[in-house]
This record gives sequence, C-alpha cells and structure tokens, in this order.
Amino acid sequence: MGIDIKGIWSKMVTEAADECLRDPQIRIFLEQHITGYSDFGSSLAMLLSVKLGSKHFPPLVLQGLFEDFYRNCPEAVEFATYDLVATKERDPAAVHYFEIMLFLKGYQALQAYRLAHWLWKNGRKTMAYFIQNRMSEVFAVDIHPAAIIGKGILFDHATSLVIGETAVIDDNVSILHEVTLGGTGKETGDRHPKVRKSVMIGAGAKILGNVVIGEGAKVGAGSVVLDDVPPHYTVVGVPAQIVGKTEVQEPSFEMNQRVVTSVKEDHPKA
Repeated sequence: MGIDIKGIWSKMVTEAADECLRDPQIRIFLEQHITGYSDFGSSLAMLLSVKLGSKHFPPLVLQGLFEDFYRNCPEAVEFATYDLVATKERDPAAVHYFEIMLFLKGYQALQAYRLAHWLWKNGRKTMAYFIQNRMSEVFAVDIHPAAIIGKGILFDHATSLVIGETAVIDDNVSILHEVTLGGTGKETGDRHPKVRKSVMIGAGAKILGNVVIGEGAKVGAGSVVLDDVPPHYTVVGVPAQIVGKTEVQEPSFEMNQRVVTSVKEDHPKA
C-alpha cells in the first residue's frame, strides 16, 4: 500500500498555518517555504535550492534542477514522504512534519543525495559531484552519488555521516551521526557495506568493507564492524562482536540505543 503524499502535504500546510497564528513573526518564513506552495515537491525544491545554492550557483538555477528531478522522477517525492514519516515516527524530537522538512539537516541531506543520485544515473556526474560537495559543506554529510539508498530512512542528527560509492542501504534503516559506511583501503570495485532493511546503526559506528549487515540487525554505538552481521543480531565493540539477538525484529523502528547481551551460541552467517 502506497503512502498518502497529498494527505501528508495537507497536514504540513495545516501545521504551518497553525504556527503562523501562534507566532506571527515566523509567518513570512512559513509562507515562503510551505503555505505559499500547492504541493510538497515544489516546496521541497525551493527549500533545498536555497540551502545548497551559492553566489557561484544561484538558488533559482538549482530550484529548476530540483523541479526537473521531481517532474521526471515522481517516485522521489514518494521517497521523500516516506523519509518524512520515518523521521516523525522514530525521532522523539520530531513533532511536526513541517519542522522536519525545514529544520532537520539529516532529512534535507538525504533529499539532496536523491537528486545527486538521479543525476549520476543519467550521466551528469559533474553536476552530481557538485551537489555532493555542497551537501557536505552545508550539512556535514558526505554521500557518494552512486550509493543506493532505499525509502523510509532516518538520518538522526547526521553530522559527519559518510557513505561510500558502492554502499547499499535498503528500506527502513535508521542511522545516527558520525557513522561511516566506508572501504578498507585503496581497493576498487564493490568495496562498501550493504545494509539490509530495518537495521539500526548507532552513533559513531564504522562499518568498513564489502560486508553485509543482515536484516533487522543492530550495530552498537562506537563499534567497528569488519565482518558480516547475521540478521536480527546485535554487534558491539572494536572490532565488533556478536553479543546476542536483537530484542525486536525491526530495531530501526524501536530506536533503542541500549545493548542487551545474551549467552553466545552458534550464530548463523549473514
């Protein structure tokens, strides 16, 4: 079953209009970013173009680029909506949809990546690198345009998040700040992690090499992962070791940062 993009957009407009009544000093800003637009894609295009634009690349040019993207790739608006809902459901600090879009840089960086990835797939690699560079400068998030990222993603805080060229992130994954999905040296080819759906990766974790983080696994904060992680298991430490099964099937939804250890057993491979 798909997501109700129009319904969520309507909710965002209502939230913003209510905030205009509560705080008249923010009214012009909200009109410029939300209530003055007829649809989510147009509003998001304007916001990201202002965030990423510079004197060398005017926001109006970027806005046109984002609008082309959403017009030619309508599923990008759908993915952006799934990401919005994921953030609201999993981040206790995210109260309103409109505030997530306007103020949470993890969400904004993810949507900027989606444009860069579309450009990359369509042979516009220099423009894709430009978006990546601006995203890194503005949001302190560095995602290679060739990386593959699904929908329903939460980048919580997101500062110093690094995702390499051949990394893959499936749907419904939650990743905290200072996480690296990187390589192990100068090797070329397929060299970055594959993160399966519903995984939660704690703050500061480093996952290195072409390893698989199995569905529903949990990576503890500060861990260094160099080997595959079986589905629905928790790993912790430097180097990371299995400490037991996850308490729930989908840790990315629960967002429980505690690590519960259990008696070790013969663990399956990822």
